[in-house]
Amino acid sequence: MKEAARAAPANLDGVSSASMPPLVRYLDQDGELLEDQPMSDEMALEGYRVMLRGRRFDERCVSLQRQGRMVTLAPGIGQEAATVGAAMALDSDTDWFVPQYRELAGQLWHGYPLKLAFLWHVGHPIAFQVPGDLKMLPFQAAIAGQLPQAVGLAWGLKLKRDPGVVLAVFGDGGTSQGDFHEAANLAGVMKAPVIFLCQNNGWAISTTIEQQTASETLAQKAIAYGFPGIQCDGNDLFAVYATVREAVARARDGKGPTLVEAVTYRLGLHTTADDPSRYEPREMHELWVDRDPLRRMQRHLVSRGIVDRAALDRIEDEVKEELRVAWDEAQKEPAPDPSFYFAQVHEDTSPRLRRDLERFDRNRRG
Repeated sequence: MKEAARAAPANLDGVSSASMPPLVRYLDQDGELLEDQPMSDEMALEGYRVMLRGRRFDERCVSLQRQGRMVTLAPGIGQEAATVGAAMALDSDTDWFVPQYRELAGQLWHGYPLKLAFLWHVGHPIAFQVPGDLKMLPFQAAIAGQLPQAVGLAWGLKLKRDPGVVLAVFGDGGTSQGDFHEAANLAGVMKAPVIFLCQNNGWAISTTIEQQTASETLAQKAIAYGFPGIQCDGNDLFAVYATVREAVARARDGKGPTLVEAVTYRLGLHTTADDPSRYEPREMHELWVDRDPLRRMQRHLVSRGIVDRAALDRIEDEVKEELRVAWDEAQKEPAPDPSFYFAQVHEDTSPRLRRDLERFDRNRRG
């Protein structure tokens, strides 16, 4: 992979110091290429479409939650390039996507159905049952709790001589959890084929990155565990794709893990239970709005002649219709019998659960 324009992590301007890994970037703020485009125009357009689908899904869900039709959710508004670009570097037939809870756009690229995404946000248990042919773990609410699982999965693939690799996605707040350090340590020792993708969006709820770590970057934390760490512009679809593609190739060649820090920004809410206006400086938000990954890709696609404004409008309408159909289908999904939940805890129902189920049935019959 070519080393694209370098910049300091906090503001994406200037030049990295010698102690920091380079920040990879392929697109400038106006959508102009700084390096050769690392994918075809067709792939770039499809990547944009999936990013847009993720953005409009999150916006729709925030609206539904405000209407009392959904549970609390964590939108990924502003971070779509990071998750989609990373997912585009995977082979969906062999590679695994392990999400936290803000990665819906990337999950859509990897094959997660829109209908199930809606059902997950209304608390329907069928959404936690990942389709059998889809190499993906369910959403994870515990911060960084999926990282040891991802390393175990990757180590298992290595032991079985399976060609697959694992992409584990988490936020900057996850690096303050013991699960991250334990997972990174084991992955380094075992040379597990796993890519740790940290979306550094600047905030762990209301905690800034400066309040979390004294490290100049999060990427350099990989050094202690014996594998590479690299920063990329997380609002640049091409930069994320190229960086993760190299990490995937490295893992597939038996060279072990990589930590990728995708520098981005949370343009939306942390969750729908959060009010970022209480702590987020308005000028910082406005600065990053102009770095919106969707705007950047729109500018690129139009300037390159891949689409015109009319085509972008058609894509917008098509995405909105896809969401409408998926939401309508989700609403038609019947609620499960409550006894369903008792059968999903253990492979064989324990005596205690059987007693609870019997008590439940008695109460239900009155």
